[in-house]
Amino acid sequence: MSASLLTDRDFEACMADLGPFETRPHLACAVSGGADSLALALLAHGWAARRDGRVTALTVDHGLRPEAAGEARQVGDWLKPLGIAHHVLRWSGPKPQTGLQAAARTARYRLLADWCHRAQVLHLLLGHTMDDQAETLLLRLGAGSGPDGLAAMAAIRETDHVRLLRPLLGLRRATLRAFLAAGRRDWIDDPSNQDERFGRVRVRRAIAASDLKIEELARAATRFGRARVALEAAASHLLAVAVAVHPAGFARLDAAALAAAPDEVSLRALHRVIAAIGGRPHGPRLDRLERLHRELMAGTGRSWTLGGCRVVGTEGRAQVVVCREYRGIDRPVPVRPGLGLLWDRRIAIRFADSPGPAGRYWLAGLGQAGWAEVVHDRPELRQIPVPGPARLSLPAVRDDRGVVAVPHLDFRRSDRPGKGSEPMIAVAEVRFAPANALGGVGFFLPNRPDVLSL
Repeated sequence: MSASLLTDRDFEACMADLGPFETRPHLACAVSGGADSLALALLAHGWAARRDGRVTALTVDHGLRPEAAGEARQVGDWLKPLGIAHHVLRWSGPKPQTGLQAAARTARYRLLADWCHRAQVLHLLLGHTMDDQAETLLLRLGAGSGPDGLAAMAAIRETDHVRLLRPLLGLRRATLRAFLAAGRRDWIDDPSNQDERFGRVRVRRAIAASDLKIEELARAATRFGRARVALEAAASHLLAVAVAVHPAGFARLDAAALAAAPDEVSLRALHRVIAAIGGRPHGPRLDRLERLHRELMAGTGRSWTLGGCRVVGTEGRAQVVVCREYRGIDRPVPVRPGLGLLWDRRIAIRFADSPGPAGRYWLAGLGQAGWAEVVHDRPELRQIPVPGPARLSLPAVRDDRGVVAVPHLDFRRSDRPGKGSEPMIAVAEVRFAPANALGGVGFFLPNRPDVLSL
């Protein structure tokens, strides 16, 4: 099919497996002004209009080039006559001297997700194409990625506040440019796309200078994606039978069941547990995870730290305990009645909306000193079924006199003579709600041919 013949029906096929969508959907679309994202905004606008919905275009000004502000305004000028709302989001504050591209990408996704959360928009469309998929495959291959990395980008990614959708992964970059040219529409060429300091630019030029075919590279990524889907399903089954997660935010693993599973499956299950318990934005690196896996399978009964977790094995591979490492836990956070928050990216806490208790309170990890306070007040808590390493990272409410409450231990400081009898803040609800859930949508592949013939 000729590239210039890209139609609404073709885009309908691209969107078909990315739902479900609400009635009269409101979609956000990340639009840099480049050909890919601009074409996406136009196609999505038509798709939404046919469903009595709408699209809002979001442009991030990273503040890295003096021309960026004018380019963002130009995007708005192009979209306004079409009835597409447009907002510019600015990355303010100091910029890092190293790792600038990665930091800009992190800031971009944060700004986009925050806007969607505030506007109650459920779906954010991204303009990654088949070319981007092929380039990502080679970049990750060069970095030594395993099967997950070589699956490149998923068509759907669930986050805390928004679903990231990539409807253009089956379309070539040239197809989208031809679509814009056919409609006599301009776009902006970002000069950074010619800067060979960036690995993606070097890979792009290497592909163009070689016999490598974008379609075949993208097809390879899809095949790795199929393998990833199968492995994730096997890991989910293993987690269901071999892992018990405690409401206090630690997990017990049946080490024998992990050892009986294929290494690739048990590695994946262990990665998910560490990512959930550790509370970090990303799980541990594969080489470090492999090293830990080998040690656990040896059944030495040692203790390790990885990915924000302390991992404690038992001799003979009977059981493994994974808990949050106390070092690096969230700094103390001021709290008040009625407040709800996700603490340490793992623990959801809501405080009772009671009349203002006296004093100032904050939330922090219990720690060794806090544990000593708790058992001094209530010695019977020494027998609780929470392992020693996991106790230190429990969330504790404090005031200027010490520990007030530890919800997971059902502990509340007793009033003793000389300590006063003022009302204290109360916890109404506490639950383990990790940002990286053990389950989830997983890696998603659309139910259509590997590569569209457009």
